[in-house]
Amino acid sequence: MTWVDAIIQGLLLGGLYAQYAIGMALMFGVMRIVNIAHGDLVILLALIGVSMAGAWGVGLESLILMLVPLGAIVGWVLQRGVLNRVVGSDPLRSLIATFGLSIALQNLMLQVWSADTRSISAGALSTMSVKVGPLFIGILPMIILMCGIVLTAGLDAVLRTTSFGRALRAAAADHEAATLSGVDTKEVYARATAIAVGILGMAAVFQATRTTVAPADGGAQLIYAFEAVIIGGMGSIWGAFVGAMTLGVAQVVGFRIDPGWGVLLGHVVFLIVLASRPQGLMSRS
Repeated sequence: MTWVDAIIQGLLLGGLYAQYAIGMALMFGVMRIVNIAHGDLVILLALIGVSMAGAWGVGLESLILMLVPLGAIVGWVLQRGVLNRVVGSDPLRSLIATFGLSIALQNLMLQVWSADTRSISAGALSTMSVKVGPLFIGILPMIILMCGIVLTAGLDAVLRTTSFGRALRAAAADHEAATLSGVDTKEVYARATAIAVGILGMAAVFQATRTTVAPADGGAQLIYAFEAVIIGGMGSIWGAFVGAMTLGVAQVVGFRIDPGWGVLLGHVVFLIVLASRPQGLMSRS
């Protein structure tokens, strides 16, 4: 039963990783933009949420309603002001630009919030659980997992069924051909990045609620998002979700084997998938 509990807890942790990963899947997997500042944007929004909660005493729902639009605005401005100037067939340009942005954000956060760890209190919700047989499952992790599923399904439906999704896929497949067909690729990319960073607004609240955040934590979130996207398969939103679940289960199982094996086992699983199936578990032909 210990290992069943480990798998369940891993899936619940994967729900948080999925919220990092689907935004990364949209930018990296679909748009082919390497956003090194992805994790730092999560931490920035989380620290803003901590400050809002401390200053105004608002609850989780209100924080999400404020941080998601704020994240969307940041994403739109980032794409319009920086990334649209470096988008092209060579991903190195976006990597260099966002690497510089990452360094700038980390230093900005250190200046404003210092290096101390902070968190958002979820009140009684943080300790509430339901009993399933001999196991207890936390209410808050289940909410996070359900939000991850809804976000994944919604984003996948947008890409598959809407004119915006078709325009984005066309621009990602052939930028020049899409432009000649009348697609405003710069605006389409700006909206896509707004969606990706807006999702991080929700992830930021849950990240600061489940654990603590500090300005230097962005690198870990970036690695988890990249690994989930690559495990699941480039270009697949549900693949990123499956990759996040796989990573979460591997980490929790690793922690149950030995406390020092948690994060390491997640990296090992990533390397195994990369070596044996480099196209990912749910890659598209």
